[in-house]
Amino acid sequence: MSNTVKTINPATEQTIETYTLLSQEEAEQAIEKSHETYLKWRLTSFTERAKHLNKLASLFEEQKEAIAKLMTEEMGKVYEQGFQEVELCAGICRYTAEHGPQVLADEERNMDGGRAIISYQPTGVLLGIQPWNFPLYQVIRYSAANIMAGNTTVLKHAGNVFGMAEKIETLFKQAGFPEHCFSNLLIDGKTASSLISHKAISGVTFTGSDGTGKKVAEEAGKHVKKTVLELGSNDAYLVLDDADLELAVKTCVTGRMINNGETCVSAKRFVVVESLYDDFKAQIKEQFEALKMGDPMADDTDLGPMAREDLRDKIHDQVMQSVKAGANVITGGEVPSQTGYYYPPTLLDNLAPGMPAYDDELFGPVASLIKAKDNDDAMRIANDSRYGLGGGIFSKDEKKAIELAKKHFDTGMININGYGLAQPNLPFGGVKESGYGREHGGFGMREFVNIKCIMINS
Repeated sequence: MSNTVKTINPATEQTIETYTLLSQEEAEQAIEKSHETYLKWRLTSFTERAKHLNKLASLFEEQKEAIAKLMTEEMGKVYEQGFQEVELCAGICRYTAEHGPQVLADEERNMDGGRAIISYQPTGVLLGIQPWNFPLYQVIRYSAANIMAGNTTVLKHAGNVFGMAEKIETLFKQAGFPEHCFSNLLIDGKTASSLISHKAISGVTFTGSDGTGKKVAEEAGKHVKKTVLELGSNDAYLVLDDADLELAVKTCVTGRMINNGETCVSAKRFVVVESLYDDFKAQIKEQFEALKMGDPMADDTDLGPMAREDLRDKIHDQVMQSVKAGANVITGGEVPSQTGYYYPPTLLDNLAPGMPAYDDELFGPVASLIKAKDNDDAMRIANDSRYGLGGGIFSKDEKKAIELAKKHFDTGMININGYGLAQPNLPFGGVKESGYGREHGGFGMREFVNIKCIMINS
């Protein structure tokens, strides 16, 4: 088995860089150094931690062009969308720096015969196993919160974005964080799994497929270590009978194709009531076919390549399996004969349970169009999934949509009459096989802390 990993530009299929993986022993040594740093870092003030996070935010903004270009080169993100990711990460750092002291502050409570102090104390070194699709954001959203809480972190990033992994570690150092407060480990999945049992690892945060996430949780569970899992999804966007059709179509196109369709909270299933179905289908087909697929560095490109050849082949196989089972291809569905791991905007309908396009996550520019009899049937279809990360509702009756979102939609996040990605001040996470735990909005800062109760009897 090779101990090297190559990063490949998915638009050109050319090798960018070759990296040598750390050995098991080298990775364990890095964790031990991170633990030594933790013993000192946990004693620092919130003010000091916030100072470095604010500096990190400024560095992101100062180097945004280089960071966005690196994203595009390594995983094919449309260049302009890279700036949005950088801005979000700067926002996360600043939000964490500003609100962390309050979120993590001691609380005093009265008790019979005295008083009590509730203190949020760090737990140690956290292992972050992160994917490639938002190569900066996925790392910052867990590391900023946990470093603010007094933990230290080690990163196992996806092999196709090792350049970004090294860049992030450099930026943490430039921001003034101590050596090994944030450490990048160039390791494979097998080594990462073996590190979960290391005595210095206090918890694991994982973003990726539900299959791998279950294995991570199982391994962590053997050692009674907490995990936060943000797994796959098959988000349904409901177009109810009183929806603004033009808004619904436009939003669903954006929600499906952003980041080349490679987003856990993409709008993946369009569940449309029968009365609006034909019009929605015609309009979204037209808009899918109007999207320009091409060089992700070009200003007029809407859709870049998929991140890797195997990912492109997998989604095409899911499309073909669905077609074999009776699905119709409304548009797209053919691998283009050109350099790069491109896949066209694809729309499928005539779907049923048992098809990949109905049951599974399609991680790329493919949407599933499903007809519902009425509003109640649309909600039933939306919840007919093992996943529960995000979703959406289109209705002119905002009160009704909120009620459906609160009491009937089995997901962690719901958009009403729009589409939005993560926000620094709002919780992010799901239910069912989309995982558990929350990030952002102060919630992430309390995921890996010891909520310590100190009772003073007097």
